[in-house]
Amino acid sequence: MFEAIKALIPNLFESARPQTAAKGHSSRLATAALLTRVATVHDEMSAGRRKKLYALLKAAFQLDDLTVAQLIDQSAEAARTAVDLYRFTRTLREVLDDEGRYQTVRMMWEIVYADGKPNEFEANIIWRTADLLEVSSRQRVALRQLVLADNAAVALMSATSEASRSSQL
Repeated sequence: MFEAIKALIPNLFESARPQTAAKGHSSRLATAALLTRVATVHDEMSAGRRKKLYALLKAAFQLDDLTVAQLIDQSAEAARTAVDLYRFTRTLREVLDDEGRYQTVRMMWEIVYADGKPNEFEANIIWRTADLLEVSSRQRVALRQLVLADNAAVALMSATSEASRSSQL
């Protein structure tokens, strides 16, 4: 009996600890479905968005290539058949802390900026998702600006290294 109690105690502490990344399959699928939903507003996902979605899911959940590909396929089907966003956001609100919900909204911004500027439909999906995840408007805008700043820094670094390579030739 004492062994059973010892085994239970770590599980109690683990479930009480806030989570910043969705761990279970249903929460990974919910995250991937939200990202897929915003990536496919125009019906087909662009190559840039597909590449970004793949990289984000692989990094966020530490998944291997095959598992990421399967998750993307499952999320596309889930996003296609979903009537609304609530199904996915409810799952994530149950398991994620504030930081985890912020990361989800940030990943959505990263998807829409992967190949250009978001249109009003994409921005609306992110706004509704953030609202359902209880991410404030102020925080949503700050996350958008953070993604824009990161993209600008990457572009600057890329241009600098290209100029450096050109001058060496």
